[in-house]
Amino acid sequence: MQLYKSFLHQLIRNYVIGSLIAVAVVGGVMLTTTVKFSYIEGIRLLGVIGGSFFIMLTAEFYYFFKHLRLIREALQDQDAGLGKLEEAYLRAHRMPRQAVYRIFGPHLLGLAIPAAGVTIWMIQHGLLQIPLFYVWIGALGAIMIASCHAMIEFFLTAAAIRPVVKELRRQALNRYGVDFSLEGHVFTAIRTKFLLSTMLIGTCPLFLFSLAAQVRIEEFSELMAQDYWGWAGIILLLGVGFAYIGALLMTQDVNRPIRQLYKAMDTVKEGRFVQTSNLYSDEFSSLIAGFNMMVRGLQMREERNRKLLESYFAALAAALDARDPYTAGHSLRVAEYSVLIGQLAGLNEQNIDFLHKTALLHDIGKIGVRDNILLKEGKLTDEEFSQVKAHPAQGENILRQIEPADAMAPFLEGVRSHHERYDGKGYPDGLSGKDIPLFGRIIAVADAYDAMTSDRPYRRGMSSAEALDILENGRGTQWDPDFAGMFVRYMRANEGQLKEAAHWV
Repeated sequence: MQLYKSFLHQLIRNYVIGSLIAVAVVGGVMLTTTVKFSYIEGIRLLGVIGGSFFIMLTAEFYYFFKHLRLIREALQDQDAGLGKLEEAYLRAHRMPRQAVYRIFGPHLLGLAIPAAGVTIWMIQHGLLQIPLFYVWIGALGAIMIASCHAMIEFFLTAAAIRPVVKELRRQALNRYGVDFSLEGHVFTAIRTKFLLSTMLIGTCPLFLFSLAAQVRIEEFSELMAQDYWGWAGIILLLGVGFAYIGALLMTQDVNRPIRQLYKAMDTVKEGRFVQTSNLYSDEFSSLIAGFNMMVRGLQMREERNRKLLESYFAALAAALDARDPYTAGHSLRVAEYSVLIGQLAGLNEQNIDFLHKTALLHDIGKIGVRDNILLKEGKLTDEEFSQVKAHPAQGENILRQIEPADAMAPFLEGVRSHHERYDGKGYPDGLSGKDIPLFGRIIAVADAYDAMTSDRPYRRGMSSAEALDILENGRGTQWDPDFAGMFVRYMRANEGQLKEAAHWV
């Protein structure tokens, strides 16, 4: 597959060029400019470096192709299963860290151990006339060079895997309808990347210079060399401290707006569309401005959806009430009374909203009751009344047909249970006391009050005072004593205001 070949060539090119620069250029330059040796010794050292470089490449490419095997199989196999595609997707994301492990494993050890071992042997057998401690200085230099090489390879590999990750996601989506995502999983934290990278950038040249200077000073004066690490150690310590403080400040400066955005996203996920403060003067300012613009868009869409949903509920209630001109507005009034009781009971804003919508639809099941029964002016027969009694369960069944199901779930219990009695003699389930769902107990009070005070063809509605007396007497038997009591006390206390409002209406 062309994508895999391109990916492979890019990784190999990165490794070979990086290794040549690290070993041949940086290591060679330090070696030739720092240590004095004869022509034949130079040839021998180049041979040591060349042989060690070959061992390093052999070991490194073995693990390199081992790490790539799964990705190659997933990209080249047109019938790769979902599990293999997902495993390859995760393996690709681990490639940058594996590049670091390879450089500190087969790369560094495959070069340093053979080179150090052969060099020590040559020194002991008189083939090289250099002090033995130069080998240890060289080993320390190799570690520093490998660290910088690992940092560069990490970022180059992170860039190289992006087309591969995109292709694996595309195949999973096209073949299995699954879109891979890390779901916020972090393989390498930004704080770690910034802190280590900036520390290496600040300290690596300083360490390499100190090691090279040690060799040069040794050649000029043994006395100066003995005192060298006294003051060089202080300089190195100051340099490392300065690099660490600079790296820490830079990391915090980058990490701060990222944490702020994470916190804001968590707030949005909870359903609270709160914009975050924009306190930055760099590219993060544009990023946060874009986030806030997105939140405003979500707010507008949420408000629009809320209004559409409320209109939908109100339209259903109005359509139901329109079947019987004598009960027009019944659902709206029951919703208002229910909200009043919910507020008196201290329900939170979300539950008040759910209660309002439930009350609007509490009689939706009457759509299934025939007109000759629903609009009958006289007394219903037992069979006719049994059909009317079925409307709470029918209402629940109707709402269960509406998608998405989770959006209707908060309203089902209240619609089904609004004709249950507190003493257990209600319908459809004969529930009693606190076993009756909360919304059902509240709507039962509001429904009864509006039914008693509304006019019917066969009777006039009773006065509010009479209806409140009946509610008072039915506390603990027909209705929840707490909710009925709250409603009665409120209505009696505000009777004068309600009459005045009705007069103006």
